Amino acid sequence: MINVLRRRDPEQRRLRRGMYLLPSLFTLANMFCGYACVIYAMRGEFSTAAPFIGIAVVLDMLDGRIARMTGATSEFGREFDSLADVISFGIAPAVLGYAWGLYTFGRLGWAVGFLFVSAAAIRLARFNIQSTTNPDKRYFVGMPSPAAAGVPAATVFWLPQGLPQGWMAALALPLLLVPAALMVSTIRYRSFKTFNLGKRRPANGLMVVAVVIAAVATHPQWALVFISYTYLLSGFVGLALTRLRPRPTEDSAVAPLTPSPAGQGPGGDATDA
Repeated sequence: MINVLRRRDPEQRRLRRGMYLLPSLFTLANMFCGYACVIYAMRGEFSTAAPFIGIAVVLDMLDGRIARMTGATSEFGREFDSLADVISFGIAPAVLGYAWGLYTFGRLGWAVGFLFVSAAAIRLARFNIQSTTNPDKRYFVGMPSPAAAGVPAATVFWLPQGLPQGWMAALALPLLLVPAALMVSTIRYRSFKTFNLGKRRPANGLMVVAVVIAAVATHPQWALVFISYTYLLSGFVGLALTRLRPRPTEDSAVAPLTPSPAGQGPGGDATDA
């Protein structure tokens, strides 16, 4: 019996090391996608470079979920994931946007790209701090960096030939400036980490997922642009609804006390006050 337990211990340790290694492999693949996007963008192959950011978004979602499901979360994994995200969702979209259209603006173009990289790094650093102190896991404070990177990636994938010269080329500037500003803003964006298809009405959730998959499979350019810009605008819609929602006044927040007979409290018992 003792020999059997001794043989099982090394197997369990190897299995445990494999469980901790699996999320890091997804993170490594995420970082490779960001690097590949930079390489293809420098070659001018934008229709090949842009999808790598979309693949990186999927891998970024998987590594966190796998780490939580297997109980393999660690400080090393969190820091490694943040460094990979700076490459995939900071440097890669900035280089892609610059090579796609911002290069026509010279120094202004690469300055805008640097602002995007800086905003992504600040956003990730702030997220690491707030993830341990924010009790509300339903929302992100500021636009998540994967979603912000998806805006220029989807746009470039939709128009790989670039924008025509002239005033139309100026539309490439807000392509990076707007997501950069939203990443460091305090606008709340919905987090899909708390969504669970198995809790309530799973058929409806599965149908939505099926529609999204079908749209991406049949018309990927249009579907990805629609998804990325819809999520970008959702933060403004939520902010407007919050501002328009009536706030409770002080009179309604505190319920008026019903006058009781003299010398008696609400329950009818005698009081000293």
